[in-house]
Amino acid sequence: MDMAMMRLRREDPRVVGSFRLHRRLGAGGMGVVYLGSDRRGQRVALKVIRPDLAEDQEFRSRFAREVSAARRIRGGCTARLVAADLEADRPWFATQYVPGPSLHDKVSEEGPLSAAQTASVGAALAEGLVAVHEAGVVHRDLKPSNILLSPKGPRIIDFGIAWATGASTLTHVGTAVGSPGFLAPEQVRGAAVTPATDVFALGATLAYCATADSPFGQGSSEIMLYRVVHEEPQLHGVPDALAPLIQACLAKDPEERPSTLQLSMRLKEIAAREAHGGSAGAARPVGEEPVPVRERAGRERAGAGPPGR
Repeated sequence: MDMAMMRLRREDPRVVGSFRLHRRLGAGGMGVVYLGSDRRGQRVALKVIRPDLAEDQEFRSRFAREVSAARRIRGGCTARLVAADLEADRPWFATQYVPGPSLHDKVSEEGPLSAAQTASVGAALAEGLVAVHEAGVVHRDLKPSNILLSPKGPRIIDFGIAWATGASTLTHVGTAVGSPGFLAPEQVRGAAVTPATDVFALGATLAYCATADSPFGQGSSEIMLYRVVHEEPQLHGVPDALAPLIQACLAKDPEERPSTLQLSMRLKEIAAREAHGGSAGAARPVGEEPVPVRERAGRERAGAGPPGR
């Protein structure tokens, strides 16, 4: 979804709940997102769902799940839920407005990020996903356009197709099921979605940061989805410091992907090392063993937190 500001159209509401609307931020599969503000001047991104979807009971229940999911997530890496009305003729919810470009726009306009920047963004996102998954939520549509680069660090937005882990897969004509090139193989095949699904999407997103391209290239949705399931990712151009970790995130088998906790630790190490010119001097502290990337990868999916929790 393009987050550039656009004027309100004649058919757009001017007030929703207690919020005054100022601009369109974009439109997606579920509806329109507006920039609004409350009486105190706090700015919000307010999503109003499409009229045809508002009449669909199945969709309304999914929307309610999205909002309850957003309420449960703690931590600073997502845009905080401010208010919602699920009973309105056209249900809506408002989250904190995040100033700053999307990761997609930044990379497409300014070119790939350095290894240190990519690792730093990745570490913050991995940490954010730990909080998302601890709330029992899988995002399902993590991609560069759903990550905003705020002055305080990256923020994950648009839980439009996220819902509580364990809920049945809900497919619906006219609603998004994710983005080719960032979807995990199990999503393409219609298999169970777990926290490892978001790890795959994060791997594809970090490859995009480092190369300004999807690791599955370009093409029609069908071609992209085929490659995701059947072909190996193309990681030429990804810095050597990051390539093995990104490759592990993009494993076809969810059980072989690292956990978000492992990822955030490894990416922080890489960011520190690369920021010091790639010198070994910034490596992990003495006595701390490296975390084997695939060890404990199944732990999250078994529902256990890190050891000692």
